Amino acid sequence: MTDAEFDLLDELYFVSSFNDLAQRTALPPAELDKQLRNLLEQGLVRLYWPDADTELAFEPSSFGAISRDSFYLASKEGLLQHNTQ
Repeated sequence: MTDAEFDLLDELYFVSSFNDLAQRTALPPAELDKQLRNLLEQGLVRLYWPDADTELAFEPSSFGAISRDSFYLASKEGLLQHNTQ
């Protein structure tokens, strides 16, 4: 797990929007997109769209179109990995 991934998981104990994550992590939007995609591909984060209550399965082909309008939450596996580092 990279430092950026660890820091993102640290912010995802509660559902957070892309904009909130961008402000709290100070990552540029393109880098935040990349890091969230990596975490989603590993199953460490859950994706919610179009609102914070509707979980959506991660689809790499459509992620770019919705990433900045989505909400995110660490998965159980993500929390376990975060807490064991």
